[in-house]
Amino acid sequence: MPGKREPSPRPKHDASYKVFFARRRTVADTLRASASDIAAQLDFATLERMPASFVTRALDQRHADMLWRAQTTDGRWLYILILLEFQFTIDPR
Repeated sequence: MPGKREPSPRPKHDASYKVFFARRRTVADTLRASASDIAAQLDFATLERMPASFVTRALDQRHADMLWRAQTTDGRWLYILILLEFQFTIDPR
């Protein structure tokens, strides 16, 4: 069809990052290494993967690759959501 663009093939590293960050230990270790002040307040036994597709208020759909949450060590239901977004193109937003 004229004017129709073929989708770009997704680089293989995108899939490998998804597999890598799908592991609870990888996410916990990454938080400990990169955000130690926050990580010290998390109960990593409660770390769990969450659904990563959303509908915005404007009814736009958003699809993330990974989304995790964990409780604090004192049991408060204060959530910290961790979004790991792997993009192979620039998102103008």
